[in-house]
Amino acid sequence: MTPASIKAALDDLASRDSDVAAALEQVGYPAPRNRKPGFATLMGIIAGQQVSTHAATAIRGRLELAVQPMSPDAFLAVDDDALRAVGLSRRKIEYGRGLAEAMMDGHLDAKRLRKLNDADILTEITAIRGLGRWSAEIYMMFALGRADIWPAEDLAIQEALKRLKNLDERPARAASEDLIEHWRPYRGVGALFLWHYYAGAP
Repeated sequence: MTPASIKAALDDLASRDSDVAAALEQVGYPAPRNRKPGFATLMGIIAGQQVSTHAATAIRGRLELAVQPMSPDAFLAVDDDALRAVGLSRRKIEYGRGLAEAMMDGHLDAKRLRKLNDADILTEITAIRGLGRWSAEIYMMFALGRADIWPAEDLAIQEALKRLKNLDERPARAASEDLIEHWRPYRGVGALFLWHYYAGAP
């Protein structure tokens, strides 16, 4: 996703959704959140699971200092005590080691993922312990630039959509998919905008 492609997609959504148009007037366009495909991004996603955005950023920063380069073999070479010191739980260390081993033995191939369709990428990534649907969707959006991914389980997305559509409660996946069906083929760009709206709307 580039600034130009994000703007074009959101202008298209705004022409079809008056709530998006009004929100764009409030908060403007989001910046891209592109990440390099591969182990470092997937490990960063694991590190950020179930913690605040601020905590996730701090943990990732310390992790990048402790593991250089951020590669599967380098991660496996760092002992558990050092990984716990950066803020990773025992479970996340276990997930990270499993991910590193899967990438080293070819069970998960970052280059192959780029060639697959969205459904097959979801299957490949979620086969790795510790990487669920949300993790796969975030990776597809930010590392692979897939513009029509909808991370419906993300709480900030749910809350932002609740505000955008003036709902009484956060919508679950089925309800949210119905609400934004007309956003295709730019649901992922819409999600990027919702994070931006969540952070910046009054």
